[in-house]
Amino acid sequence: MMKHLVTKLCGTLVVFLLLTGFAAAQFTATGTVTDEKDVPLIGVSVAVKNTSLGTVTNLDGEFSLNVPGNSAVLVFSYVGYEGQETTVSSGSPSAAVVMTEGATQLDEIVVTGLASSVKRSNLANSVASISSKELTGVTTQSTMDGALYGKFKGAEIRSNSGAPGGGISVKLRGVTSVFGDQQPLYIVDGVYVDNSSITSGTNIVSEAAGGGNTSTNQDDASNRIADIDPEDIESIEILKGASAAAIYGSRAAGGVVIITTKKGQAGATKVTFSQAIGIVQPTRLLGTRDWDRATVVNQYSEAVALEFDANPFVDYEAALFDNTGILSTSRLNISGGNEKTNFFVGATYKNDDGIVDNTGYQKASARVNVGHKFNDWLDIYVTTNYINSHADRGFFNNGNTNATVGYGLAFTRPWDVLEADADGVYPANPRVGSNVLETVAITTNRESINRFIGGATANVRLFSNDQQNLKMVLRAGMDQYLLRTTSIFPQELSFYRDPGTLGGVAISGSTENTNVNMSAILVHSYFTSEGLSFRTQLGVTQEDFNQNTVITTATGLNGSQTNVDQAANVSGFQNREPQKDKGFFVQEEVNWKDRLIFTVGVRADKSSNNGDQNKLYWYPKANIAFNLHEFDFWTVDVLNQVKLRFAYGQAGRFANFPDRFNALSGTLIGTSSGLQAVTLLGNTTVEPERQSETEFGVDLGFLDGRVNLDFTYYIKTIDDLLLRQQIPTSTGYTRKVVNAGALRNNGVEIGLNATPVKGKVTWNTGVNFWKNKSEITRLDIPAFNLGGFAASLGQYRIQEGQSATQIVGTLNPSDCATADCSDLDPDGDGFRVYGDAEADFNMSFPNSISVEGFELSFLFHWKKGGDGVNLSTLLYDLAGTTWDYDDITLDPEGTTGNGDFRLNSWFAGDTGPWVEDAGYLRLREIGLYYTIPRSVFNDKASMKVGVSGTNLINIFDYNSYDPEVSNFGNNVLANTIEVTPFPAAKTLNFHLSATF
Repeated sequence: MMKHLVTKLCGTLVVFLLLTGFAAAQFTATGTVTDEKDVPLIGVSVAVKNTSLGTVTNLDGEFSLNVPGNSAVLVFSYVGYEGQETTVSSGSPSAAVVMTEGATQLDEIVVTGLASSVKRSNLANSVASISSKELTGVTTQSTMDGALYGKFKGAEIRSNSGAPGGGISVKLRGVTSVFGDQQPLYIVDGVYVDNSSITSGTNIVSEAAGGGNTSTNQDDASNRIADIDPEDIESIEILKGASAAAIYGSRAAGGVVIITTKKGQAGATKVTFSQAIGIVQPTRLLGTRDWDRATVVNQYSEAVALEFDANPFVDYEAALFDNTGILSTSRLNISGGNEKTNFFVGATYKNDDGIVDNTGYQKASARVNVGHKFNDWLDIYVTTNYINSHADRGFFNNGNTNATVGYGLAFTRPWDVLEADADGVYPANPRVGSNVLETVAITTNRESINRFIGGATANVRLFSNDQQNLKMVLRAGMDQYLLRTTSIFPQELSFYRDPGTLGGVAISGSTENTNVNMSAILVHSYFTSEGLSFRTQLGVTQEDFNQNTVITTATGLNGSQTNVDQAANVSGFQNREPQKDKGFFVQEEVNWKDRLIFTVGVRADKSSNNGDQNKLYWYPKANIAFNLHEFDFWTVDVLNQVKLRFAYGQAGRFANFPDRFNALSGTLIGTSSGLQAVTLLGNTTVEPERQSETEFGVDLGFLDGRVNLDFTYYIKTIDDLLLRQQIPTSTGYTRKVVNAGALRNNGVEIGLNATPVKGKVTWNTGVNFWKNKSEITRLDIPAFNLGGFAASLGQYRIQEGQSATQIVGTLNPSDCATADCSDLDPDGDGFRVYGDAEADFNMSFPNSISVEGFELSFLFHWKKGGDGVNLSTLLYDLAGTTWDYDDITLDPEGTTGNGDFRLNSWFAGDTGPWVEDAGYLRLREIGLYYTIPRSVFNDKASMKVGVSGTNLINIFDYNSYDPEVSNFGNNVLANTIEVTPFPAAKTLNFHLSATF
């Protein structure tokens, strides 16, 4: 069917071209393009308006172009400059064009699809764009995902912890699944890249999954998008919902992040070397309880008070976290080319210390991008990237053996003796399993990655005349990595010395991941003399994904040996997830004089993950934009842009790999090996989750682009939610995967960007606002809790008619105003709503001020509301060590200390003490730079020096280290549960770069 459709369309296009092609009179237009300082601009796009004809300026800023007819309008565009138009004719064929730096992004070209881009002023969707200057121009970023904080509307971005090496979750326009991955699809230069968060297997030591939550993703693993070097990136386009991302079909329910890396430009070879040296320190320390002898006796006993008298007082939090690490980033760029070939070479070496001893992040990344134009009909662009990194992440988060550093610290008192003796032997902690100084000093928890990302794009121009062209875009990409995790908990650890313990643990993990994607796309463009243009796209795609994780665990280590084959017990775990997806799409774009822009299209996908792997699922899209200011009747000079836009689209999320299968696990049957079914019953009829989004918007531009305002309202619904249905245990199972629900997100996004001052002093400023609300609109199974550990500790509750991110818990009957507690528990299910993880709203405030070579840039981010579950405070309260235990700020009567007040409330059934406002105001980044003119170095080089920082100002009431952390990794709905994380950090960097 697909083959027949492609053949038919190609035949139709050929006949159409033969019928419409014709010869016409023409002349040669020539000219030069310079900037305001009369410097030639290289690589400026020069196009004949309303045709497919165009060229670029050469090394001297000159161009030559054959133009049909006796006259025409030439359109000039260049990144960072205002677009220009000029008229040429056979009698006056020469033009001298001066381009001015842009105060608006309306002429910016935005990548929006598999083989398409569009001028921002013609966009019918709210597509966020982040330039390389915005991404890394203010400060050095440890990871690419961390560089996105606060830089675009419609996103919730949070770190899993402060551990080196990243670990970020990104949700675009609210909740898009309950049990599925919330993350967007990441595409780098056309390559589908993996963003998995893969367990290291340390659960055997922490037993985090042995409590109220069986999730094994509580080991603070990083996510793989952190591997991408932000210094390589030229721009990022973010398709936030189905109305924009529908062309990507069943992988686009979480949105799409399109990353374009840097290219070489025609001209002399340019070499840039930069070096950043900095420091990292904890964002916040909590301090210790205000101990005195009477407090010790009251909290513990007279015997413990004698220890308090005899032993030195040590602030173990400061000993562990109040450290200054050194940051170093070295970067080399080499780029250049001629009219046929361009190249870019980039290399980065990063070595960042963590604030905890024996933690840190090292990365070496090398990129080579080469493009070559073979002739008038063929050009090929190849990108390659190799990454080698190591992240020592420490041992934090939840632990039911009291062994993680954060858990152990909660139960450590300042007079407990933990220092090693003269022989280097650490004493056991008298209260918990972990001596935190020992755990930090002698355990290993490392991730190492070797990764190659490569892609190639060929543009084959099959036909062209003055009115139309036909080209084929062939694209192939591969993302392949080997992740090795190494965790060593030696036998000498105090909690492994006694008989009956595990006797030391060594864990060796290996994950091989290969993503391969291929596509072939026909693009036909047709231009009429009346200013009406058509662009037709037809494409086929295929994506193959294969991930294989093997974890070998050894317990009962022999002496100092750490090899997994030299232990008393060895066990293995393997998880394989192959997936094959195929699809095709058709899209038609119509543009009438940039006044009316209309697009309609459809994508169809099938996947091996679906219950019926041969069934096609269809995802349509349609959008329209009206540029009222382009019409002749528009005469309001002060209002230079008025665009009304509407967009609709559908996208999906494939079922998870195991959803259609009955998984088996190994077991012993007597003395023989065997297999037994797990508790989850597969479903051979399972279908993808389907997302539909409608978006309305208006864009306004004032004062020749000096002020721009955009407003977007969206309604996003997700149907066929993949849920877990309880089934009779007589079936041999307890749950079954079913499509059994729907949810809706409503949101608004508003952006205001302005250039109040322009000239010798230029000030660019802006305000971004975004807000989202979700609701479960249909639930075909009973309401249920997920996330967290128990209702008494705070969990999410999926319930029809309620927010998908509501946080519920048990209640204290004495708090009820009615006898049946219907005021606090109107549903009678025993749960009270204590909050919602969704923020009330977010706002960001970017600013950039430049004057006489100096540039100051900073970004504030305000998150209002949004609740988190703070179980770190719970553990400290239970230990009696909380920093605010004796403060009297919570008890309305002003008599009970905070620690006792929280515990008394909790013991009475109230979950409220652990649900806290997680809002904040942060100075995300700030940078001050000075560019030394080339004239100082005889025009042979330029130099830039500066200083920058991240998270230097943090204002929040949340009663722990950071309100943005998660105990459950980067891909789950319930990502606001905190249990003793690796503390967050702030950085200060000094920069020096030179360009030759």
